[in-house]
Amino acid sequence: MNRPETHDTDGGWRELAEGLHGLRATPPATLRPAVLERVGLADAYLAVDGPAGPLLVAYNGRGISATAPGADEAAFAERFLARFGRPLRPADRPPARLVAQVQRLLEPGRRGTPPGYDLRGTSAFEQAVLAKAQEIPRGQVRPYAWVAGELGQPAAVRAVGAALGRNPVPVLIPCHRVVGSDGRLTGYAWGVGYKRALLAAEGADPDELERLGRRGTRFYGSDTTRIYCYPTCAHARRVTGRHLQRFAGVAEAAAAGYRPCRSCRPPALAG
Repeated sequence: MNRPETHDTDGGWRELAEGLHGLRATPPATLRPAVLERVGLADAYLAVDGPAGPLLVAYNGRGISATAPGADEAAFAERFLARFGRPLRPADRPPARLVAQVQRLLEPGRRGTPPGYDLRGTSAFEQAVLAKAQEIPRGQVRPYAWVAGELGQPAAVRAVGAALGRNPVPVLIPCHRVVGSDGRLTGYAWGVGYKRALLAAEGADPDELERLGRRGTRFYGSDTTRIYCYPTCAHARRVTGRHLQRFAGVAEAAAAGYRPCRSCRPPALAG
């Protein structure tokens, strides 16, 4: 995991902090904040311009640990302490590498190494759900059932929704790209309006997603490739109008002789 840069030169302080971390002990007040942050006993935060407004990003030596919308830094620090039990302070000098990694996630077309995350307090299942959400490309969406199916637990749709609701790093870990099977933009911790704004900023059309849901359209197909996709899949977007086929479900697509896209991986008919 990539570690933010620090400027601590006192090996004794660092050794003490690491020992306290291993013992889960409360560090003394005189221990340097930068040392505490480096070993994950405290966090710093920076403010960036997010796709739907100002975004606060907390981090420590283990990786990015939390995000929050808006510019109320005091409220962010208070909520962070209540949830994680660690102090949070403004970053004196945000690590350049971390800033570049955050920008890579927020700005289309920017390349670079993705950041690491500090997901302490989340279960193995929750971490698997969050990892799967990160596989959804920018500007695309998948239903909760897709995440559950990808994890080999197709009945765990509600558990997937709960795991996404506990995502400590919204926006950067894109849980907003997971929607209801009927296209509804449900279940976002920061509100449906914020979710709509994020999707729109990424090039998705929230209104069209909901219209497709109301019409019962779950998949798009191409009569030239005989492949069906989720409507936001990059391959589906390239299908011209006269070749576009609409399907209400997997059974309908399979009955028409279509096979699932290998890119967006919609479910296939069991058999």
